Amino acid sequence: MANFKAGEVRVFGYDVVADYRITRRLIGLAPQDFNFDPFLSAEQILFYEAGYFGLRPKLARARTDELLEMFDLLDRRKVSYRRLSGGQKRRLMIARALIHQPKILILDEPTAGIDVELRHEFWRFLTELNQLGTTIFLTTHYIEEAERLCNKIGVIHEGKLVSFSDRSELIRGMRADRIEVRIKETLSAVPERLKILHAELANHGRVLSFREDRSRLNEVLHEIFNGGLTVEAIDVKKTTLEDVFISLTHKRS
Repeated sequence: MANFKAGEVRVFGYDVVADYRITRRLIGLAPQDFNFDPFLSAEQILFYEAGYFGLRPKLARARTDELLEMFDLLDRRKVSYRRLSGGQKRRLMIARALIHQPKILILDEPTAGIDVELRHEFWRFLTELNQLGTTIFLTTHYIEEAERLCNKIGVIHEGKLVSFSDRSELIRGMRADRIEVRIKETLSAVPERLKILHAELANHGRVLSFREDRSRLNEVLHEIFNGGLTVEAIDVKKTTLEDVFISLTHKRS
């Protein structure tokens, strides 16, 4: 069994043990579960958090106002945490993580339990934040979220990291893009002249599926037409991150 207590961790060159005060200032954390003081208002939560990181009162007040406005919480600044909606609590969680302007932001399921509109709003904000220079570590069960936001993606299965690479390389490595040709007729088997093109039947014999190769598309269509089949539609099915995730985890189940 691996010893996870061994080794060292450095953040921008600083040791997290020897230089813990510096490294903690470099990192902002927004956990999945809400862990606010239930007796504080939104404004107090941000202001006190700024104090924990050594911000002077004047700067702490300015950062609090800035983040309340950024996350559309100005009109809720005096409201107790307990009276905020789920989406407002989620926004406050991320605002608190950013109060000291960290270089690294760690987000654990940041859009769990919020509606679709707010999720897309978060995605836009996180994209802009990343473009401004903040490194973001994101854990998520939403495959679309990882595909939309992440440059590098790690896949964890049963507690083990089974893959870690650039998003594009991860998808490209599957090489599973396919061309699907829907035909009018219903086939019970792949015609012999199409077997050499590695055609597969799908959709109860109404679709002929080929591994994508645009240079051979004309050949595929030529053989289909010569066989007296009628083409109704052609669709290119691109490999998605969800396809990759299922493939990686299925192999290890």
